Amino acid sequence: MAGVALSGTQHLLRAGRYEACIASVGASLRSLTFDGRDLVVPFAPDEVRPAFRGVTLAPWPNRVVDGRYVFDGVEQRLALTEPERGHALHGLAAWLDYEAIDKGPDHVTVRADIQAQTGYPWRVRIETRYELDAQGLTQTVRATNEADTAAPFGTGPHPYLVAGESALDEWTLELPASQVLHVTEDRLAPTALRAVDADDAARFDFRAARRIGAVELDHAFTDLARGEDGHASVRLTDASGSGVEMCWDVACGWVQVHTADLPDGRPGTRAGLAVEPMTCAPDAFNAARYPFDTGLLTVEPGATVEASWRIAAL
Repeated sequence: MAGVALSGTQHLLRAGRYEACIASVGASLRSLTFDGRDLVVPFAPDEVRPAFRGVTLAPWPNRVVDGRYVFDGVEQRLALTEPERGHALHGLAAWLDYEAIDKGPDHVTVRADIQAQTGYPWRVRIETRYELDAQGLTQTVRATNEADTAAPFGTGPHPYLVAGESALDEWTLELPASQVLHVTEDRLAPTALRAVDADDAARFDFRAARRIGAVELDHAFTDLARGEDGHASVRLTDASGSGVEMCWDVACGWVQVHTADLPDGRPGTRAGLAVEPMTCAPDAFNAARYPFDTGLLTVEPGATVEASWRIAAL
């Protein structure tokens, strides 16, 4: 349609020293700045969103291995949307065009419906609200099961955080997680949950803030240290001490961290650090396979689940 950007309708939000732009396709955080400084890796409005940058993930984050799972005794088979690894990746809402149902200068709420389909035979309404204030940008996702039977569900965001103008290798990361989910090198399929200091602490243990260096990560972490308010947070800073913080509520028991090492050094490689709070682990739809709690949500007919997170400047 003439006049509409490839990333959809643009919702510009402002509050104090913050400015954000939400693109309607995928309810995506297209940009977020503080005093003009990028806090996330942005993309252009008339650009097909690269690498799930800023998208809202539902009804599952991360991967369903082989695109197959069993729920309530019935085997389901999803389309393989990560063909190079043979998985169903990042849910079914990434390319939906969300409609604004409430909007003001500092906030917008958008809505889309995931329709019942092959592999996921439930209709789920997704509403997500973005709001700017002096504490940063808060996103809240609410999912309502509009089907007649219980549905499996998970959600999370996919921003690539930016600490400053220096290279990612120079940034300092603080990640208060005690366990990491190990995965196969070729397909990133989960294998075992282990302490971050059990096998390769130099790669996985960022409980004490330290420089990222040449570390490569694309792993889910859990057993998160939380404050009195129940929130967990990741802090990312450059040499000057400025940077960005992301925190999330108790609904998200996992966080995926990815150093954006893209195949063949494609544009965007190590341009930012993906920090993805998640309500469930990778491959949570296959929870019965794993000897730990994956956090998979079962949403009863008519019920609503909610999760939220915030990005703020440091």
